[in-house]
Amino acid sequence: MSEAGAAVDVAVIGAGVNGAGIARDAAMRGLSVAVFDRQDLCSGTSAWSSRLIHGGLRYLEYAEIPLVFESLHERRYLLDIARHLVQPLAIAIPVFDDARRGRWLVRAGMLAYDLLSLGKNLPRHRMLGADDMLAEYPGLRADGLRGGARYFDAQVTFAERLVLENLLAARAAGADIRLWHEVTSIEVDNGRAQAIRYRDAAGNDGRVRARVVVNAAGPWVDSVLGLTGADAERHIGGTKGSHVVVSRFPGAPDTAFYVEAGSDGRPIFILPWNGLFLVGTTDIRYDGDPATVRASGQEIEYLLGETNRVFPGAVLEASDVHYAYAGIRPLPYRAAGPESAITRRHIIRCNTEIAGNLVSIIGGKLTTYRNLAEQVVDRVGKCLRRRLPACRTHDTPLPGAHGTDDAARELAALGVLSEDGLRRVAGLYGGRGRRVARLARDEAALAAPLDAGRTALSAEVALACREEFATTLVDVVFRRLMVGLSADQGRPLYGAIAGVTARELGWSAGTREEELRRLVAFADSLRVAAAGDQSAPAR
Repeated sequence: MSEAGAAVDVAVIGAGVNGAGIARDAAMRGLSVAVFDRQDLCSGTSAWSSRLIHGGLRYLEYAEIPLVFESLHERRYLLDIARHLVQPLAIAIPVFDDARRGRWLVRAGMLAYDLLSLGKNLPRHRMLGADDMLAEYPGLRADGLRGGARYFDAQVTFAERLVLENLLAARAAGADIRLWHEVTSIEVDNGRAQAIRYRDAAGNDGRVRARVVVNAAGPWVDSVLGLTGADAERHIGGTKGSHVVVSRFPGAPDTAFYVEAGSDGRPIFILPWNGLFLVGTTDIRYDGDPATVRASGQEIEYLLGETNRVFPGAVLEASDVHYAYAGIRPLPYRAAGPESAITRRHIIRCNTEIAGNLVSIIGGKLTTYRNLAEQVVDRVGKCLRRRLPACRTHDTPLPGAHGTDDAARELAALGVLSEDGLRRVAGLYGGRGRRVARLARDEAALAAPLDAGRTALSAEVALACREEFATTLVDVVFRRLMVGLSADQGRPLYGAIAGVTARELGWSAGTREEELRRLVAFADSLRVAAAGDQSAPAR
């Protein structure tokens, strides 16, 4: 895209799931698109979620029927177009005699959930008695157990890869993806946004003209609006959600659990995830810098305590936590009232008080990003006064959803990866695993495994750098190869990954060492001992 050339139709600020989905939809409908993010893709809210693709059972309590309906239908689409990344997930709900939500209320919720998801591609719910629950989940607390339910939703193990594949699809349709490009100002003249000014990672300044600007910056929406120079009203009233990651514990279930916290009644998920267990989340008002948010010691204690209450044999302590993470939900600002009552519906806000062609996204969920993007691009078409083709993202598979079996055969034919490695690569790349296999086949150095267990290949690092926008070691480890989210945070692989990345990107020895330092610092920041904000109250 030429800086001095014609204006792009849409400049999208933010490369989380919403921004990536908007870019994909807009580019597929023939619009010229540029995406800007001051960091890497999916480095904010999208990465720090519970990683569920779900209808939002608890939203029924707040009569958010349209949101549940939308979410359940979007879940069906994602199970199809991202079948290599999004998998069905069985979830059990235990009901104890001291619960705020009794068995009859859970039953009513299950019936409504099934009714709203007519035509779904997952099994219906089942109600279970106490004896049945204990037979299926022997580690479950027996004291006061009245019964429970089991239903199905879905899980995206690596939300980072879902965002990446949307950006890959956007680029294939013509979008210009500019990660590590910080927007420094939005030029507004005569009630119209005229251009985006930015600074890239090398410190170079640039300017891109745009006909429409979409602010999809998540928790930073208000900060981006401030770049116009206008005194905009507050849009975001974010809440902090924290999660802990532990190994399988004594009495751990084989399925996910959705439990009511004994201390405050809020829902907690205990999820099998990435060979580990992910427990979350909290919901705390937060006005600090989203970039520095960390799980507090009290939040960690709260989540572990609730897990131990439901599975008494677990006896989890802070020392059992491999790492913890926290993110900010970009919810609409609300001065008072409980956090749980703030709507989870997305809001598409036309900032006409600043510029007639400036649109901001408030809220949103992993599950509904595709439908949000469709609505935003429809709005962009009206702003451009252009009749756009119909949206095709609901039935157009993401890049890795094609040819998974062929990719598995090509990877196996290399004779390098172990069985665990073959499963890992197939689950991570789907059909795009063929690109990994072909790189390893064509360049001998890239066929080398990165670890003694032969679960990862040097070719994956090359692919991340050549085709997947990665420019730092944190990008590669935590948002491409995903080894950073293993129990040991992939630390034994850091040296090998750094070596391949340095060759691919032409780093000096000094740059390589600095990148390794930054990688270790980032990994350390997720460890419980390094978790900040210790005074924040758990809720």
